[in-house]
Amino acid sequence: MKTLLLFGVSPKMGTAYQVVQQALKQTGRWRCVALVRDEDFARQLQQQGVETIVGDATNESSVREVCKLAGQDTVIVSTLGGSAGAHYLAQRLIMDTAELCGIGQMLLVTSLGCGDTWATMSERAKKAFGHAVREKSLAEVWLQTSTLNYEILRPGGLAQGEATGTGKCFYQQQVQGYIHRAELARIILQRISADKLDNRVYAVVDPGLDTEDN
Repeated sequence: MKTLLLFGVSPKMGTAYQVVQQALKQTGRWRCVALVRDEDFARQLQQQGVETIVGDATNESSVREVCKLAGQDTVIVSTLGGSAGAHYLAQRLIMDTAELCGIGQMLLVTSLGCGDTWATMSERAKKAFGHAVREKSLAEVWLQTSTLNYEILRPGGLAQGEATGTGKCFYQQQVQGYIHRAELARIILQRISADKLDNRVYAVVDPGLDTEDN
C-alpha cells in the first residue's frame, strides 16, 4: 500500500478533497495522510480513514509532523492555494521538509499561465490573478531544482462536475480549456500510481468539455 500525503484538502471540496475521496474508493491501494487546518473537518476525514494532523502549511513544526507521520515511502500531492505571499512560502517549506524527512516524490498542481505559459495569459487575467500565478511559478522552480522526483500539472479552468475520463496531459504544447476537479483528481491518482514520476511539466485540460458551458 502506497502512502499519499496531501496538502490542500479543505471543506470546500476542491481538487485535493476529490483526490482523497477517489483514493479511498481504491480499497487497499492507498494510505491517505493529510494536513488540514480545521479540527472538525479533520475528525470527519478521520472517520473516513484518513490520518490527519491539524495545522498550517506555513508552520514548520506542522509540516514536519505530518511528513514524519507519512514516512519516507510516500508521494506528496499539493494543490495549495493561499493568500498573497503565503503560497510560495508554504510550498517551499513542504519541499524542503520532504527532503529532510527522506520523502522522494511530489506532484504539484499549479495552473496554466505559470512558467513558460505566462505569455498565453490575457492582460485582464494577469491583472486579476497574476500575482498568484507568479507565486505558483516560483514554487515550480523550487521543486524542479530540488532533489525530489516530481511532476507538475497545470490545469486549465477548474469546474464542478463528475470525472469524465477524457481529461488529457499535454507536454510542451500550448493548450487552453477546462477540466472538472473530479477529473483532475482522477488524473492525479493515475500519474502517482506509476513507480516513478517523470520530472516533467504538463498542461491538463479536458478536450471533451465545451468551453461555452463553463
